[in-house]
Amino acid sequence: MTKLKPMKPVDRAPLLHVSAQESLRVFIVDNGLKASDPLPPESALAVQLGISRNSMREAIKALESVGVLETRRGVGVFVKEFSFQPLLDNLAYGLQDSLRDVDELRDIRRVLEVGLIERTVALITDDDIAALREVTERMRVKAMRDESFAEEDQSFHQLLFRCQNNRMLSGLLEIFWVAFYKASGLADLGNPSPLDTWRDHQSIVEAVAARDVAGARLRLDAHYRGIQDLVAINREREAAADESAASPKNRKN
Repeated sequence: MTKLKPMKPVDRAPLLHVSAQESLRVFIVDNGLKASDPLPPESALAVQLGISRNSMREAIKALESVGVLETRRGVGVFVKEFSFQPLLDNLAYGLQDSLRDVDELRDIRRVLEVGLIERTVALITDDDIAALREVTERMRVKAMRDESFAEEDQSFHQLLFRCQNNRMLSGLLEIFWVAFYKASGLADLGNPSPLDTWRDHQSIVEAVAARDVAGARLRLDAHYRGIQDLVAINREREAAADESAASPKNRKN
């Protein structure tokens, strides 16, 4: 008789509070609940699902942590207005030590911005351009002092696409900017030429102001190549420092 392959073990049933989370999501969708709409009391929800109040409380807390629900003390549980912030926080945290994902994040940012810059050129207003120039001037001042201008950099990329009035796009730009910034440790990277970084941003603004789609794409792409080079330089420095520290000459007896 041919030897039979063993059966695969039965997957463990999900914990009650995990199942309750999914039931709450379905409840919200099925009833068309929107931001600020109240849910039934915690005790009533627990009775409907046939679980303990503790399990229901854990499910609600879990959905609060990802921005689906909010508890108003003494009032009740409500559907929360959608926000990218929980996704932003979790993504940035999860990617902070992954060098491969840093490269992937940079590529996603580059493709997203280069691909959508044509629409910005078509829609951008004089006020938007003035705001971009004001931000790049703050960059210049800080670059002259050899100071970091991460806050200005973040504002720049948001302002560049503000005219598109696309909340989803703004959220994605924020997610990928912060995730990349944290994952790459960009705050700690030495920038040998901060004025060149400022010039990158200034050239993007001026290409957009001139309604030069091809030029704006070219300058955005060059900006991301500069970021790639900066990360690569600092990786080499870190590798050299690690190698030096591991050298027998530098080891303590």
